[in-house]
Amino acid sequence: MTEVFYSSARVTEFDYNVSLPAKLEELLQRVDLSQYIERGEYVAVKMHLGSQGAFRTVRPAFVRKIVEAVKAVGGSPFVTDTVRIPGLEYLDVANANGINHLSVGAPVVMADGLFGKDVINVPAGELLGEIGVASAIYEAQAMIVVSHCKGHIGAGYGGAIKNLGMGGIGAKNREGRPERGRMHFAQNTHLEWNAELCSSCNQCVDVCPHEAINFDDGQIYLDQGRCAKCARCARVCPTAALVAPISEEVFQRSVAEAAKAVVHTFKPGKILYINFGLDVQPECDCMPLADVAVVQDQGILVSNDIVAVDMATLDLIGKAEPLPGSKGMEAAGKAGHILQRITGKDPYRHVLAAAELGLGDTSYELVEVERKSGAKAGPAFGPSTDRIPLHVKGHGWRRGGSHNPHPCQEK
Repeated sequence: MTEVFYSSARVTEFDYNVSLPAKLEELLQRVDLSQYIERGEYVAVKMHLGSQGAFRTVRPAFVRKIVEAVKAVGGSPFVTDTVRIPGLEYLDVANANGINHLSVGAPVVMADGLFGKDVINVPAGELLGEIGVASAIYEAQAMIVVSHCKGHIGAGYGGAIKNLGMGGIGAKNREGRPERGRMHFAQNTHLEWNAELCSSCNQCVDVCPHEAINFDDGQIYLDQGRCAKCARCARVCPTAALVAPISEEVFQRSVAEAAKAVVHTFKPGKILYINFGLDVQPECDCMPLADVAVVQDQGILVSNDIVAVDMATLDLIGKAEPLPGSKGMEAAGKAGHILQRITGKDPYRHVLAAAELGLGDTSYELVEVERKSGAKAGPAFGPSTDRIPLHVKGHGWRRGGSHNPHPCQEK
């Protein structure tokens, strides 16, 4: 059974040592990064950088703690993701979301290059055959996968497996054909459009980050050279006039296959997974929005097992009460896991598929870390002459609850 280290987001003392950043420091100490990283190694810190309007990514303060821990054991970290919108624009979005060299303490780079075509083809599996892994991830000697855990319209849940299975794959190959987009679509297919259902609302045109769709005289046109097959257009279509031709089962299995392809570019014992169960919103960070969280913040989970850490995260989210005013509460009357009730997709399916592919163990032991270890720092007094006793002032009242009211409150 795999150990998954966990720290709750709850804080019940006025003490830095029980704050979530301090708990993250302790989690990183517990797992001992020197077991994963050798001095001088380049370490990919893989995360999602967000989108314009999608600001609920992992906070820079946490990313910096991870970067500092990598440096402390002699690693050379770089924060990275793959191109989702054009590369320079994506770096601008990252900067707007507070992810830059100054804030996190490491360079922020596009793993598949500014144009999303720097990939290395590797074997993937029965469905995908080969897939193009982003070159900077392929070449890195170690990796820390930092995942903002939330809902996902295709996978039901986006955690570590989805972070690698989609985010570790390049946008396109050298010929300009989609790589990551192959998971959203059946092989060699394109969007399907039902003109009778279409209301010409233009939401698909507006949401496309690559300007690949346009309307002309009531007809929709797709620029295949620009299209990355991300399926955002189909996601936002209010009438289901646009359809990405692939089944849930095939998509989720493809994500697991792609994650395995990425993992297998590293030597065993060179990847650590950190899941942030914070700001658990219903949509992926790729979308141009950030809805309110569907459950209360759960905390941070750390493991060297990609399946176990996602299982543990899903179980925590599933046990939490839906927050008032959220999509979680709106779907409260339905059956199943809260993310399945919201997205209509089974969030465990790709996790179980990853386990079947040998990526990890579905059973786990949750090891809770409640505070940063070490003595609590006392006040930094100078010489004893600086210390003076505090004398009772005024009426001498001491707080004692409702049975001992303040003199000003007495009638």
